[in-house]
Amino acid sequence: MTLRIGVLGASRIAEAAIVEPARELGFRLVAVAARDPQRANIFADTYGVERVVPTYQDVVTDPEVDVVYNPLANSLHAPWNLAAVAAGKPVLSEKPFARNRAEAARVASAADAAGVTVMEGFHYLFHPVTQRALALAGDGTLGELRRVEVRMGMPEPKPDDPRWSLELAGGALMDLGCYGVHVLRRFGVPSILSATAVQRSAGVDATLDAEVVFPSGLTGLTANSMVQDDFSFTLRLIGSRGEAFVHNFIKPRDDDRLTVQTDDGTRVERFGTRASYTYQLEFFARHVLHGAPLPLDTTDAVENMAVIDEIYRAAGLPVR
Repeated sequence: MTLRIGVLGASRIAEAAIVEPARELGFRLVAVAARDPQRANIFADTYGVERVVPTYQDVVTDPEVDVVYNPLANSLHAPWNLAAVAAGKPVLSEKPFARNRAEAARVASAADAAGVTVMEGFHYLFHPVTQRALALAGDGTLGELRRVEVRMGMPEPKPDDPRWSLELAGGALMDLGCYGVHVLRRFGVPSILSATAVQRSAGVDATLDAEVVFPSGLTGLTANSMVQDDFSFTLRLIGSRGEAFVHNFIKPRDDDRLTVQTDDGTRVERFGTRASYTYQLEFFARHVLHGAPLPLDTTDAVENMAVIDEIYRAAGLPVR
């Protein structure tokens, strides 16, 4: 069976996140809409989308659309996820799930009541390099796990980029740190020890670092910068007997290495260049088409937004 996908917007992330995975898996991109019709037409011509429709609402209600992909600005994730739920369409939503915990809870409540899947697109979790790193953290290879560090950085977006807009729910923690929070939460419920930010404009974080601790004594760091010279997305797991280092957990197709250092020596494991987005879409499709379970649900999404809200408060910045 194939999957017929409707795309909201003509975003920059769509090529990697949905177009290439759909092509690899043999799924159809059947409809797209954008605020600017010309952009929608260019997007459709470039990526082989079958039809351009006038509005986002036309995408979610299109009878030929099986699932909706939502990569809109952060502030539009929840409203259009709700619209898709109302139309009975499962949604693969770009992260973050919503602007804040309260908004995420409204989406979760609607989705759960309707029996419609809305999955937050934490694609990293589906890749074998991540699965292997998490396994090493729990199987004793590293000894007692003591610290988890997620460091993420990227070059500065253009001044008019939505990620610099408070109204559109931008900021480094929203765009990058939601990943770091999500990774840390694989190890339990964190308490915020400290959070420090550098603001690009009032309320909008260009950088934000947060230190957390877990009931076990495990500590963690999410460090995020949207004003770095280069892209860098690393995950380090530190234990009493050694550590595991994922060189690029967000884009493992660019660097699929996992370096493990223990008392027994150092080794490098590799996991192939298949994109994490392809693994994600494959899992999502199995769920939609065959009812296969997913490792992410709406409860996870709400809890992730709750921690993000807490970190913003700890940093003295407004919740989105």
